[in-house]
Amino acid sequence: MREFERKQLLERIERESATVGVDIPERITVQGEPIDLQSFVFEIKRRETIPPGERDRVERAKKNLRRERLQRKQRIEDEEISFEEGERLAESIVGIDRALSALEQLGPVDLEGEAKAQETADRKRWMKFLKQALGHADSDSSHGTMGGRGR
Repeated sequence: MREFERKQLLERIERESATVGVDIPERITVQGEPIDLQSFVFEIKRRETIPPGERDRVERAKKNLRRERLQRKQRIEDEEISFEEGERLAESIVGIDRALSALEQLGPVDLEGEAKAQETADRKRWMKFLKQALGHADSDSSHGTMGGRGR
């Protein structure tokens, strides 16, 4: 794959509107395990809230989907693959994003701490990205917050 094609694919998967009109994949292999993703998401979304017994299952699924998304993105970024393989990976990433979006929009979950932790993690990832993009990865005065020190 040529570098400009790689950049096109990476831009496509990071676009906020990438999931518009995209279907959740029927079946996908996540962390080496095949999952009927579409039926899982629809089963969970039918409920207004996540019952306590299902909460761990949903959180585990979201965590595994995020991990799988990252691994597929890294393949596009780092591996020598064909453009066709890159397109297939990008399409699967957008499908994963669609499933994650659907799972994130579920009714209120009793674990407010989980939402707060996710928001904090998202904020840290965003700040790290901005620092890297602006070339301030090591020169910012708040670098202690990323190293796990402090509180």
